[in-house]
Amino acid sequence: MSTQICTHQDAIQPVTPHTRGCEECLATGDSWVHLRLCLTCGHVGCCDSSKNKHATKHFHATSHPIIQSIEPGEDWRWCYIDEAVL
Repeated sequence: MSTQICTHQDAIQPVTPHTRGCEECLATGDSWVHLRLCLTCGHVGCCDSSKNKHATKHFHATSHPIIQSIEPGEDWRWCYIDEAVL
């Protein structure tokens, strides 16, 4: 992971998670490994260790740059564009 500075922090909005699990996996009855929250719109998607990688798919579909882990005990954020941990 890069130590590069993120230039997209202005995209962070006060959001509320849309669901308590991955939105797409819940809709299809699938499972996930870890959850990520889009800090632009509140979308909840599964991580890249999950087979469906819905958080990254959400980024590619919307260009919303920053996600946050919503796993217990984790407090990191990731900018897809700058490939930076915040």
